[in-house]
Amino acid sequence: MSDIMSYLFETKAIKFCEENKPFWYTSGKIGPYFINTHFVYGNETDANNLLSYIDECLADKNTLPQKVFAKVLEQYNTNEIYRNVINSMKEYIENNIDLSDVDYISGGERRDWFFSNIIAYLLNKPHISIYKDLSTVISDSNFENTKSAEKILGQKVLHIADLVTVASSYIRAWIPAIRLLGGTMGYSCVVVDRMQGGKERIENEGVKSYSLVQVDNSLFETALNKGIINNSQLEMLEGFYKDPDGTMRNFLVGHPDFIENALNSDEKTAKRAKLLVEGNLYNLN
Repeated sequence: MSDIMSYLFETKAIKFCEENKPFWYTSGKIGPYFINTHFVYGNETDANNLLSYIDECLADKNTLPQKVFAKVLEQYNTNEIYRNVINSMKEYIENNIDLSDVDYISGGERRDWFFSNIIAYLLNKPHISIYKDLSTVISDSNFENTKSAEKILGQKVLHIADLVTVASSYIRAWIPAIRLLGGTMGYSCVVVDRMQGGKERIENEGVKSYSLVQVDNSLFETALNKGIINNSQLEMLEGFYKDPDGTMRNFLVGHPDFIENALNSDEKTAKRAKLLVEGNLYNLN
């Protein structure tokens, strides 16, 4: 999957922090890289435009799948990066999963739909769109007909997603939604696994988990060899991979002004820094 890795770098879907300037995450924690897997839709602008379009379509859950599919199919036909990523994902699935054991493809609101809709079309499988409130609609593989989901008793589902971290969306919504329909999520395939325990949590639910790219030391070394990062950045990345909280705690102890500067920064950064301080997320008090 070296081509996929190259596209993640090229589209800045994986972005590494500058030396001694880790990113602030929504949770209030910090880290040395940020992942926006959906940027492999071609580029950041196209990806954000599709997200905005999805938001506009959310008011009508029954018409959304067809509208989104029309967009991703057009992008598939016109954007080389996105087409190559999707074709690689399709080939990977065909080589690793017995498709005679798959009755439906599913994808969850919102970023999963960058990948699940077009994969369902290419594999000629009906698609289950799962919304955050656990409601579902089912479309045929061409997305010409969509209806509120009925029971799919005993049917097997392959869930397609952009990214897995700790699999909170799987545990909270995607797996329960399929169970509510009487089906079984037998498989999951994601573009990127952040290697933070999500695969294990998914498999504990009886779902076989696959990923095209894993965020681990081999990816960081590839970035070093491509000149994307330097040795100092590599050291932080490898430390973070081994012990995220310990590595970031050591950084904060060694850079006492980092939090103070963040608290006096823009509103979004200050809000995240406040979460870190008030939650004592790195046991600094």
